[in-house]
Amino acid sequence: MAGLILALALAGAPTPAAMVHQYHDVLLSPKGDLIASVEADDPFQSEADPHAVVVVRNRTDGKIIAQYDPCPTCFYSGAAWSSDGAALAFISTNRKARSATLLVVRDGKAAVTLEFAGLLENPRWSPDGQTLAVLATDRPRKIGGATQAGAAIVGEIGSATDEQRVAIVPAAGGPLKFLSPADTYVYEYDWAPDGKGFAVTAAKGDGDNNWWIAKLAAVGVDGSFREIADPHVQMKWPKVSPDGKTVTFIGGLHSDFGPTGGDLWTAPYAGGSAVNRTPNYKGSLTSLAWRGKTLFATAIEADRNSVLTLDPISGATKTLLTGPVSFSAGEGKVSLSADGKLLAAVVEDFTTPPHIGAGPVAAPHQITHDNDALTPQVSAKSITWKSDGFEVQGWLTGPLNPEPGKKYPMIVLVHGGPSSAVQPSYMWKGTTNDLVQHGFYVFEANPRGSFGQGEAFTKANIKDFGGGDLRDILAGVDAVEKVAPVDDTRLGVYGHSYGGYMSMWTVTHSTRFKAAVAGAGIANWVSYYGQNGIDQWMVPFFGSTVYDDASVYDRLSPIRYIKAAKTPTFIYVGERDVECPPAQSLEFHHGLDAVGVPNSLVIYAGEGHGIREAEHKADLKKRILGWFDHYLGQP
Repeated sequence: MAGLILALALAGAPTPAAMVHQYHDVLLSPKGDLIASVEADDPFQSEADPHAVVVVRNRTDGKIIAQYDPCPTCFYSGAAWSSDGAALAFISTNRKARSATLLVVRDGKAAVTLEFAGLLENPRWSPDGQTLAVLATDRPRKIGGATQAGAAIVGEIGSATDEQRVAIVPAAGGPLKFLSPADTYVYEYDWAPDGKGFAVTAAKGDGDNNWWIAKLAAVGVDGSFREIADPHVQMKWPKVSPDGKTVTFIGGLHSDFGPTGGDLWTAPYAGGSAVNRTPNYKGSLTSLAWRGKTLFATAIEADRNSVLTLDPISGATKTLLTGPVSFSAGEGKVSLSADGKLLAAVVEDFTTPPHIGAGPVAAPHQITHDNDALTPQVSAKSITWKSDGFEVQGWLTGPLNPEPGKKYPMIVLVHGGPSSAVQPSYMWKGTTNDLVQHGFYVFEANPRGSFGQGEAFTKANIKDFGGGDLRDILAGVDAVEKVAPVDDTRLGVYGHSYGGYMSMWTVTHSTRFKAAVAGAGIANWVSYYGQNGIDQWMVPFFGSTVYDDASVYDRLSPIRYIKAAKTPTFIYVGERDVECPPAQSLEFHHGLDAVGVPNSLVIYAGEGHGIREAEHKADLKKRILGWFDHYLGQP
């Protein structure tokens, strides 16, 4: 692993003009000789998202061979190599117009294969290289995904929903042919090796809401559709085995479609029962890939990320590469050559900026050097501690050179989900870095409910939101204070989404924190059930719908304990947040007002679950730092 992380030679903070070169959608060609990626230079001091370009590099030395930027105002994604490596497909999306173009590069020239009045995702070549499949949404009302800003709530509600469907188009160009049913939303898909169809995860109705009840199904190139299995778990990364007999997928308890963690499951492609092959695995699988007869996987294992092979029958694992770093790639966390011998991925940790690592699977090395002049912006340490019999892990970041003898304020930053995990990433922009650069220590725990320690740990907060996970976090604060110069009288708590809920819950159940920030939180699970656009996610965590058993929803609602609140709280949310509607933040704001607790609420116009506009991000940063400064004192 040491070969992946380059020792940085220069010291000191970057100048305002410094850039971080970002790499996304990294994809290794089948022969392992080329790497495609989407890349951009992102300035340290700007909140605006940079424009990226498609880049093709030599795998051995990282040298750029070609760059493609056919639409300077578009967003690129979905790089996909043909099976012979002779062609590269990618998608260009105009998000404002909600239109997309599918392009294919051959002999160094990019040509349009399809122009589409809608959204396209995840192009995949057929085994014979003659056809491209995509996930297509015709004339969408919004950008896909529940975290995106919702459509305006006007007119007849629920009369129409966007449907994402599997479709195919000739690689040389031609009409798009939809295959999956018009009333079914397809989330992920994989070609069958005979090229006659696909394994998909799909659900009827509203795509934002129904992923949590999706089923495993097969779609034929003739338009046929049949159910394969209904395992009653959330499914990610369906992959058909090379012999076409089995579909492997990651199954587990998920609160969001994006973050992935779970066990290896299998089901017969012909149809039948799904089986959990790794029920006792002490980690969380994050992606899968078949190469020949070998099934590869990536996983979070406590404070490490690993690349391993899996036996799809016994569930036995063999670790090939592991370390306290993060991997990311275009199709999975790492991209593999066709023979499974070579790997490529973006690699980073808290103090090392992103670079592309490539080479033999067990010993990749750094091949890009765009960020070599950048220095660490924070210090970072993995912390482990015991809580209620669990061994819990988290990350402490702080100033690079703390002053001897000085005690620092600390912000406890609670991750969203709750099915997620804080992972090592280069700290140069965003909330954690903003707080550290401002003079705070930041503690991010992975309490029960998180990925990284097996499904039993992920399921340990069912019907117990704010219970065991808050005890885990508070015990983690105690552990941090034993090893870091943290002032226990100057603690703040901050979270977004589930983390926003935890901030609301914490200030109604503890007086340990002197200031709080609650972003896109949930104050009242009972009213939330009828307000949000994704109520299906709640049933596995609460055991039933709110209409069948409201008591557990009520018991876990911060608003029920509002009279215990004493902590000054800043609240914010997006106006069109589908996941955590602004009514929840309004309700908590109203409650704090009623009991006389200092608070402030900002609702950002047009924003969804994430605050994305540069002006809004800059305003939010200023408000968060100002709030903690006011109530915790200048660091």
